[in-house]
Amino acid sequence: MQRLLSILHLLRRAVESVGDIFLLFFETLVWMFRPPYRVRLFVEALSFIGVGSLFIVCLTGTFTGMVFALQSYKAFRLFNAETLVGSTVALALTRELAPVLTSLMVTGRVGSAIATELGTMKVTEQIDALNTMAVNPLQYLVVPRMLAALIMVPILCMYFNLVGMVGAYLVAVKFVGVDSGLFVAKVMKYVRPSDITSGLIKAAVFGVTIAVVGCYKGINASGGAAGVGVATTQSVVLSSVLILVQDYFLTVLMF
Repeated sequence: MQRLLSILHLLRRAVESVGDIFLLFFETLVWMFRPPYRVRLFVEALSFIGVGSLFIVCLTGTFTGMVFALQSYKAFRLFNAETLVGSTVALALTRELAPVLTSLMVTGRVGSAIATELGTMKVTEQIDALNTMAVNPLQYLVVPRMLAALIMVPILCMYFNLVGMVGAYLVAVKFVGVDSGLFVAKVMKYVRPSDITSGLIKAAVFGVTIAVVGCYKGINASGGAAGVGVATTQSVVLSSVLILVQDYFLTVLMF
């Protein structure tokens, strides 16, 4: 009985957290269209989320494309269908791998940083100071980060697609001997614009999720330095889980 009550308590807390995150998201939407517009904070968030994540996205995308091309080649060689390596890698990247892996990388780097920064501000009463000065914390702290994530995560996703295909091309054409003309032709034949746009839509949704969850956990942190650490960990875990769950439902809706 005690175990059942504990499980029900955890479920209740999970539902409450999801509801609070949605409320934070809708309140942020309201404040997004109210002046003053904090352009400097928005540009700083763009730089932090986008430019700061280029290297890790480049590294992850390149080796993802390379290893997926190698594994695809070994599988298709059993059926003498090696020319399908390019289109298979391209479809996997644009539809699933690029938006999901890009978002997970951004979660680990950006989501944790947002939760840590805002959590530190919370426990040191800097957010209370903003309220005292009649500055809305959502407009000042959440809006720039959410907008920046909405814009930069899809851009990083396209960058992931690019470097992933470059890595796949190098492995398939230069290392294992797939004809370069057939590699490109199959990609052009089977990959449609809707495959790319669906991945970008996923990336945009995931970007908003990362920013909102990170801000929510940071703003609600408590308990000093230990509480900030807990909020950061919860932010990364919750964002990663929500990305995977959302990916399934978005895939069902789009394909």
